[in-house]
Amino acid sequence: MSSNKESTVRTLAVALVVSLVASVFVAGSAVTLKPLQEQNKLLDKQRSILAIAGIDSTPLSGDEIRDIFQKRITAEVINLETGETDSSLDAEKFDPLAAARDPNQSVALSGDQDIASIKRREKFTTVYRLKSEDGQLQSYILPVRGYGLWSTLYGFLALKPDLNTVVGLGFYQHGETPGLGGEVDNPKWKGLWPGKTLFDSTGKPDIQIVKGSVAPGGDAAHKVDGLAGATLTSKGVNNLLNFWLGQQGFGPWLAKLRGNGGA
Repeated sequence: MSSNKESTVRTLAVALVVSLVASVFVAGSAVTLKPLQEQNKLLDKQRSILAIAGIDSTPLSGDEIRDIFQKRITAEVINLETGETDSSLDAEKFDPLAAARDPNQSVALSGDQDIASIKRREKFTTVYRLKSEDGQLQSYILPVRGYGLWSTLYGFLALKPDLNTVVGLGFYQHGETPGLGGEVDNPKWKGLWPGKTLFDSTGKPDIQIVKGSVAPGGDAAHKVDGLAGATLTSKGVNNLLNFWLGQQGFGPWLAKLRGNGGA
């Protein structure tokens, strides 16, 4: 009997030691790998930004992508309410999504305001400017997000220097249904966006994702084909664009840029 008890105690002790060692190993690995994970996450984001801005980043190495960002892309943090640049915040370290979750760094949106269904909007966010190799401004790249059918879609919208013509639109993270709402990732659908115009003659957002195909002529430049079988995801993309292009989003910043001649 005593021998059985000793055997049980010994087994439990060994199991406890193994568990403790495994826990320490897992915790240590998590701490060690976290910087690498963060670097890979940033690299994926940078690759997505370049692709949406019209630069094929598929064949580029991590070092090549980082080199383009260092030489040709400028990031700045802007105040969404005033449209002013805030140089007191480090654009490389500032996290708009974390700010949106912080009541002190964000604002709650009313039902009428929240057409993108994001609940809270950060007070400050990061925007990007892409320049050509000879230093000419090529595009502005703006972060956008909003709810589709099953998830929040996170992406970027790239605009030409005229602040009206689309260079590209794409999403780097979402949970929409593959083959339906997930078709926001389809290169064919993304290829419909370049050249579309976002605002009417008064500067009001005027972009619409329609059910079916866009009829040629008329205001076709302001319309994009809907995603087949994904009406609610299409509506979500439509809503998030109109939100971020409006007064609750980048409206004040865009107005200030227009007033300064795009500078």
